[in-house]
This record gives sequence, structure tokens and C-alpha cells, in this order.
Amino acid sequence: MDPTPLTRRLAASPLAALAALPLRLSVVGRYNANVLRRSASWLVTSRENSCFTYDLEPVNREHLAWFTATVTGRPVQEIRGYLDEVEGDAALRESLRSRLAAGARSRTCDHLVRYGRRAAAYAAVRALRPALVVDCGTHRGITATLVAAALLRNGTGRVTTVDVDPRAGELVHGPYAKVTDRVCGDSAAALADLAGRDAGLLLLDTYVGPEHERAELTAATRALAPGALVLSTTSHLWPELAHWSEREGRSFLHFREAPAHHWHPGAGYGASYLPPAAAPPASSSRAQATGTSR
Repeated sequence: MDPTPLTRRLAASPLAALAALPLRLSVVGRYNANVLRRSASWLVTSRENSCFTYDLEPVNREHLAWFTATVTGRPVQEIRGYLDEVEGDAALRESLRSRLAAGARSRTCDHLVRYGRRAAAYAAVRALRPALVVDCGTHRGITATLVAAALLRNGTGRVTTVDVDPRAGELVHGPYAKVTDRVCGDSAAALADLAGRDAGLLLLDTYVGPEHERAELTAATRALAPGALVLSTTSHLWPELAHWSEREGRSFLHFREAPAHHWHPGAGYGASYLPPAAAPPASSSRAQATGTSR
């Protein structure tokens, strides 16, 4: 609506806040009505009560591809290919679906798994080809299974997945279990036990608290390979990975999810990484190409 002389006078008057109240109520109402509509649909169509799964909005999936390309140092076209690869892996989806449907917790989960940000973990494994991946916070084992699927595609590597719950990891079975080592216990203690193992990728998804993530990162320092990538799902809640990255002379970047057709606002991935060496300035490159010197 174009402003009129009357609306301009109202905006400059002491009544401005009161006059704008109906418009502000309308904006808030439309937003909350959309959340309520998605929430009502989810209550009817979904069984999940924790660790929610969802697809990403198309533009957000493109952001995920660029985020993963940045932290792995690989071309974004390559990363898009890996994201498409995991989404199109019918055997992987059927493995997850059948285990969820037959499991003891089948009535509190959706049998069709939507990967969301977790697809980035798969793409990172495909891109970096680590010999060892450590996954802290197994829960049902969706991320661990995705990582195992990527390792199988690579033809090399293993994943160690850690959780305090002895029931955790029920989705990791069949060929995926053959490259997976499951550990029941505290993740910080497990990372301390892995000192010197040179893990190329560390995934933190325990959601215990900032103090615990700090302990995990302290223990991980001796377990990681030089240049290892660290991804944390809690970097939108506390700054431990960002602070650790700064102390260790690393770069930090955060990706925030935008779930499609879901009430949940999404989580994300914080990444601690060593970027590729900066390219020489263009002027330096030209000097080398022409053989000039000073």
C-alpha cells in the first residue's frame, strides 16, 4: 500500500505505534497461522517425537552443497553429485525403512527417512575419503548408516559410532555394519581412547551441553588427523566449536537448515576446518608466467 498524506502524518505522530498495531498483528498472525497449519499436518501424518527428519527447501539444499564444498575444499559440482547420489540410493533407503518398521521403536518414528543436513556427512565422506570417521551421538543410527554407505562407495575406511544408550544404532546392519564399530559409553572418553588414530572426520551430535562438547573437542585434539573436518549439530546452540576452532588456528562456518513442509525451525552443522592454501595473487602469477623478477 502506497503511503498517503494521512498515513505519513500518523507515522510521525504519537499515535504511530497504536495505528500500526493492526498491521503488525496481521503479519504475526499470518506467520503463526502457517506454523500452526504445518504443525497440525505433522501431528496427523508423522509419528516422530524426537530427532525429527525432514527434507530441505530447494534453495537451502543448494546452500548445503556450497557449505560442504567450502569445508571440504572440493568443487560444488562434485558435492551436488554426492548429495544426489545419497538421495537416489534405493538400497540405503530400503535398509533404513525396513529396520525402522521392524524395530522396537517403530511406533515413534517415520519409516521414510528424510536426510536433511545429514546428507552433508555422506558427501563429506565421499569427498575426503577418510580412513576413520568418528560419530558421537548414534541415536538410531541414521547418520552412522549414511557414513557407512559413503565408506562402502569409497571402498575404504571405517566409522566408529558412540552412544551411552546400549539400544543405539539399531539401523546399522547388513553391509553397513561391516564397516562400523559401535561403542557404548561416554563420547569424550571414547575420543580419548582414539588418541593417535588420525580420524579424518568427526561428527558431534550428542546434545548434552556446552561443557560436554568442550570435553569432546579437548579429547579429539589428539585423535584427529592433520586437517581433519569436524561437524557439530549444536553450533546454533552454543559456541564451543567456534571457540575451539579459533584456538586451534582453524576456520569456522555454520549452515542453518530450512526444513520443507515442517514446523520445526531446523538445526544445522557447524564446521571446523582448514581451508586450502590461498592461491597466489594474480599479479604474482603473471610475473611467474612471464619470467619477470625483482
